[in-house]
Amino acid sequence: MIRKKILSLERVRGIDKSFCFIPHRFLTDGFLQSLSRHELALYVFLVLASDKHGLSFYSDRSICSILGLVEEDYVFARSSLIHKDLITYDGTLFQVLSLPVTAHKVSGRAVR
Repeated sequence: MIRKKILSLERVRGIDKSFCFIPHRFLTDGFLQSLSRHELALYVFLVLASDKHGLSFYSDRSICSILGLVEEDYVFARSSLIHKDLITYDGTLFQVLSLPVTAHKVSGRAVR
């Protein structure tokens, strides 16, 4: 077993007023591997931008600008995250959802 030790005491992370998280299952249950780079960028952005309920309201234009995505890639990533049951979107408001029971398996997916 690997013995853990703090490598930089002066830089230990802490929880401030706002805090976001991605459950460890995102890595261990294959969610990370199931996402394209654009899907992952959008998902991480929405996690960072959301409140304690997973809600955020950045505009499509702002998200594209911040992530450096063209509209077509953004819309595809957003649709894919909705299809994979990771987020929901009502045209104005996003919600990052709790992880579904299993990751949406995609064999031979094309990276956009």
